[in-house]
Amino acid sequence: MTTSHDLHPLLRQRRSTRAFSPRDVSDEVLLSMLEAARWAPSCNNVQPWRFLVAVRGEGDGHGRIADLLTPSNRSWAAAAPVLMLAAAELNFPQTEKPNRHALHDVGLAIGMLSVQATAMGLAVHQMAGFSAEAARVACGIPEGFEPVSVIALGYPGEPESLPEPLRSREMAPRTRHAQESFVFSANWGTAR
Repeated sequence: MTTSHDLHPLLRQRRSTRAFSPRDVSDEVLLSMLEAARWAPSCNNVQPWRFLVAVRGEGDGHGRIADLLTPSNRSWAAAAPVLMLAAAELNFPQTEKPNRHALHDVGLAIGMLSVQATAMGLAVHQMAGFSAEAARVACGIPEGFEPVSVIALGYPGEPESLPEPLRSREMAPRTRHAQESFVFSANWGTAR
């Protein structure tokens, strides 16, 4: 991967893979990644993230979370040994006023989890393609919490295990918008 500027190797290596190995993820490794999420910064330190964790072979949780996914996501994500559902607490617990940063903070926690996973040789892939309403019912998510994403987690597998066009997407080089398209001076749209 070619970057425009110097980048930490963990960030260079991180990839949202769709090909997962059947290799199990140990509790020790899983708890390490969740610890990374735990230490993410958050608005007013309220830590609004919640993670429902389903490990393949441990009860019916893995299948219930896989069933929440769109068919296109389920086709590959069900092979991941761990599926998680991330949710955000929408109000500040102290005041019950809306926390407009809750979704941002959950994303940041998942970002920290993703970097830890990469450091440990695992891959994380977040998905927006799932039914939030079905998740509320299937997982008992209470009012005041918003399902944010489903996360597939595991050791990277072989891209050849995927059907087309997923195989081609998995093997394609990562691309990103140029910084000039999203980094401005203090005036919107004005180059820095």
